[in-house]
Amino acid sequence: MNLLHQLLQHSHFVISALSIVVVDLTLSGDNAVVIAAAAKSLPPSRRNQALVGGAACAVAALVVAAFFATRLLQVKFLQVIGGIAVLWIAVGLFREEPPLEASATHLSSFWKAIWFIVVADVTMSTDNILAVAAIAQGDVVLLLLGLGLSIPLVVFASSLLATAMDRYPVIVYAGAALLGRVAGQMIMTDAFTVQILAPSAALTYLVEAGGAIGVVSAGLWLKSRRAQQT
Repeated sequence: MNLLHQLLQHSHFVISALSIVVVDLTLSGDNAVVIAAAAKSLPPSRRNQALVGGAACAVAALVVAAFFATRLLQVKFLQVIGGIAVLWIAVGLFREEPPLEASATHLSSFWKAIWFIVVADVTMSTDNILAVAAIAQGDVVLLLLGLGLSIPLVVFASSLLATAMDRYPVIVYAGAALLGRVAGQMIMTDAFTVQILAPSAALTYLVEAGGAIGVVSAGLWLKSRRAQQT
């Protein structure tokens, strides 16, 4: 009887851990684009380090945030700040800066990428934090294991996206438009925005479309300006 009970406990633990991985990966498609976009500006030698470090820091922050999931969704301006960070990353996709030479500049850009990855990833994940927390039911080990298993998969997807962005410029435009839409959605679903504007679905869709179009337009303007200067 005790053996059966232990087997049931272990099977429940494994199923819950796998469920967290599936939920996290299913809802992290946008996050992978953000991570890839933030790391794209780095030299290839530092890119993988930023991908792994940023994803690991974001998961650690998500574990802490999961314990305050309900309150986190009520924090005013949290998603507005995250949305602005995502917009900055999206526009940054169009900045074709020359290779960095100074090691100090390398280091500064590296930690800036890490910071953007963590801020954007955590603020974008406020909705699926609830799903992950519900599955884990306060079990820290389960949270760490489930989210930890998803790190290599998200990093792998982000690395592929960053490489694809280097080779195929059209992906940059598609990724920037997606991030613009996500930023608009984050800003419109922030607790402050909901309280003040109580936006309708139509207004939310309009802002999302505006974010996507605005980011791509800003990118095209940056490119044309750079062409005129050169």
